[in-house]
Amino acid sequence: MTAVLFAVGAALGASGRYALGFMEKSWQSLLLVNTIGSLVLGLVFEADLSTDVELVLGVGLCGSLTTFSSFADELHRLGPRWGTAYAALTVLLCSSAIALATLLL
Repeated sequence: MTAVLFAVGAALGASGRYALGFMEKSWQSLLLVNTIGSLVLGLVFEADLSTDVELVLGVGLCGSLTTFSSFADELHRLGPRWGTAYAALTVLLCSSAIALATLLL
């Protein structure tokens, strides 16, 4: 049953990323998705949930919502100067979102 729920979570995460990217394909939409995913991931692991729920929400949903391949592609597209700034901003915002999640719970 966990495998089925994992697949559902992954499908929902991928659909959410696609929907936001479809509305506006830009580094800003990817940054928003990665920051939201980091916040949700922080909330999932900070809450006292079962391992199965953490797997479904944390790995399935958040793993497919936030993708490293899209991030790497955007870095390459932006080039060395703006790509470096984008990477630093992403690390800062996603780390801050996780820290915020730990403060909320």
